[in-house]
Amino acid sequence: MNTDIGFDLIRSFVIVAQELNFRRSAERLNLDQSALTRRIQKLEQILGIRLLERTTREVALTPAGQSYYRDNALLIARHEESIQTARRVAQGKEGNLRIGYMAFAATELMPQAVARFQRVAPEIHVSMRYISTQAQKLALAHDEIDIGYLIGPFEHHDFHSVLLASELLYVVTPKNHEILRKYTISPKDLAGQRLILGDPRDWEEYRWRLTEMFSAEGVTLDVGIEASTTLALIGLVAAGMGITIYPESLIGFLGKNVETRPIIHPNFRSRTVLAWKRSNRSEQVRRFVEGAKALPPSH
Repeated sequence: MNTDIGFDLIRSFVIVAQELNFRRSAERLNLDQSALTRRIQKLEQILGIRLLERTTREVALTPAGQSYYRDNALLIARHEESIQTARRVAQGKEGNLRIGYMAFAATELMPQAVARFQRVAPEIHVSMRYISTQAQKLALAHDEIDIGYLIGPFEHHDFHSVLLASELLYVVTPKNHEILRKYTISPKDLAGQRLILGDPRDWEEYRWRLTEMFSAEGVTLDVGIEASTTLALIGLVAAGMGITIYPESLIGFLGKNVETRPIIHPNFRSRTVLAWKRSNRSEQVRRFVEGAKALPPSH
């Protein structure tokens, strides 16, 4: 027996079973009654059983038809529901948005963009993960996140990116540190200073950017202590263990036990970019990116 039954045949039967009227069923299916009749006859022929008892006055399900209807009505309902869900996702009215972010985006850039997005798209579930820049690049490539806040610049043919912030770099010191006696601080003033920096595993991109900037000025960084979190780094600075370097976005969140000064040099800046895969054309991503770009730029 040929059991290769088309979906249209099953759906036609389910609607006839619901209506028990061929005229109304044909209208729902946008078919001629004769075409609907042929569909039911073809389904019965394929199955080798009679599903309907039809007279000139009424239509009734056979016992076999009742059983077949019960088993397939849920299938049809779920299929139609899935179509509606897919349409809402395509329109950006339903779905998930997965965001990766690093420390420098955690205080303002990411929260403000998420808050704006949730106001205009409250039906989209947004999840956020703290991930280093290098790990975000891999997560984007493997479709584990949709959007990433990375230390930039980031240029790759598989990804879009947009610059969101270009910030001054600040020296963060214990209270009354000797370097604060200088009216202005240049990169060369940090030569020989004991630095506390993020460990290479979690801060690889930032460490590389700092090394590149200072090397261009002939300064070798003396890294004495490493830690993995911004709070640990600040705690170590406040305890007098050394100094660190942070972008401007974090300065307002450091507390009263440390002091800060900007590093005066045109090339000493930290850049944050928003990146997403070129092949990810979802409406959710488009709407989030547009909202993030519309926020006031950070300098």
